[in-house]
Amino acid sequence: MLATIESATVVGVDACRVHVEIDVSRGFPHFQLVGLPDTSIKESRDRVRAAMLNSGFEFPVSRITINLAPGDVRKAGPAFDLPIAIGLLAANGVVQRKDFAGIVHVGELSLDGSIQPARGVLPIAAEARRNGAKALLLPKDNLAEAAVVSGLRLLPVGSLVEAVTRLNQRADEWPETVVPESSSARQAPDAPDLADLHGQAFARRALEVAAAGGHNLLMIGPPGAGKTMLARRLAGILPPLSFDESIEATTIHSVAGQLRRGVGLLTERPFRAPHHTISDVALVGGGSTPRPGEVSLAHHGVLFLDELPEFDRRVLEALRQPIEEGRITVSRALRSVVFPARFVLVAAMNPCKCGFFGDKRRSCRCTPQEIARYHNRLSGPLRDRLDLVVEVEAVPISAMTEGTPGEASSLVRARVQAARERQLARPVRSRVNATLAGPELKKVAALDLAGRQLLERSAERLHLSARAFHRVIRVARTIADLAGAEAVTTEHLAEALQYRFVERKS
Repeated sequence: MLATIESATVVGVDACRVHVEIDVSRGFPHFQLVGLPDTSIKESRDRVRAAMLNSGFEFPVSRITINLAPGDVRKAGPAFDLPIAIGLLAANGVVQRKDFAGIVHVGELSLDGSIQPARGVLPIAAEARRNGAKALLLPKDNLAEAAVVSGLRLLPVGSLVEAVTRLNQRADEWPETVVPESSSARQAPDAPDLADLHGQAFARRALEVAAAGGHNLLMIGPPGAGKTMLARRLAGILPPLSFDESIEATTIHSVAGQLRRGVGLLTERPFRAPHHTISDVALVGGGSTPRPGEVSLAHHGVLFLDELPEFDRRVLEALRQPIEEGRITVSRALRSVVFPARFVLVAAMNPCKCGFFGDKRRSCRCTPQEIARYHNRLSGPLRDRLDLVVEVEAVPISAMTEGTPGEASSLVRARVQAARERQLARPVRSRVNATLAGPELKKVAALDLAGRQLLERSAERLHLSARAFHRVIRVARTIADLAGAEAVTTEHLAEALQYRFVERKS
């Protein structure tokens, strides 16, 4: 007997329809899976068999052939357990429904028959709605995530027995789905606030400019100067995610299995801080079955790289494409996958290996050759892609005990939001100044004669490349937006150039 069940798999961050065809025929007992399944799908035989037996159903002692169509798309993950089990039960006559068209099935089975949450349910639900599906049979723990997609009937189930019960009912007998209140990832009341920091006026200003224009930032300073504290407060001054941005960020986290149970939609900007021992594949994504990396998990948020020179050189060079293009392309034998990766890069490093070069309190133990070698771990092309470079000096103890607290994140966030709104109101495609290029940059950041002369003299003195030259103009445009100015003046350019002097000094 033949049964065909609709399901889906995730390729990159997009879902692809899959028809699970189950044929149960006479012959020597055999279980064959075809259609480019990965190891986790091949192992479903044992999970499905145990789940069916422990749920009180019989496992057919026959020749079983399962085809995952289309056959030229590699399938991954254990989410095909449920459609395979449903197909076998339909072939046995336990599931009495004859027509499964329009019902998409997804879920991983435990050995006791319970259904575990699956990855990528959000893009699967979106794909099901686009293709005119009428219902999605899914694990209960994925309900809040799938409920983001409107116009699709959701059938949450917690066990194989419950799934059989739902499928044996008519559509008008299905109970109304009650979506639980999502424990959305909103910023907690005790989230890091800029008011916790004392001093560091120059670095705080650079943080505000980076947030307003989506610019990349490098902080150089001795240990304990507050670089990490500053970086961890950047997400708190970024504007809230728009609905479209929330969908994109949630989709990536769902595909990567990083979405917390019960969370329907991410509402706060992601903040990712991988350790310096991370591999290039873990950072930018990849693997035999490509998965999103840290740069994609930071999409529409912040990627913080502490101790930047300690990262492997190959890992750092892999950042060049996502920084420049806002995406990363992973190529494999069968296909290429594109992961979105538009983030604000915040990096921190010491001025030297020991960390105290230029410190007024402690003397540096490094030789000039060691200092040069330490800084040369960052290639010229990577440095060019850093819009802001600031020196973070150690804060005196007296300033921390007697000084007044700094400005709160809520006040800075209001200014950043106002600057972002000015950028969105312009008739250009770029949403933030950091992505302005070509005619767009000339249109919104035209310089007068004095500004061009200042920038030309500074570019020669600082030996700026063409890429760095245009990045200075973008930063100046953001500074003008924070000031509410229509045109970029020499004052705005002068401040933008400050963030290049520190790099040359180091």
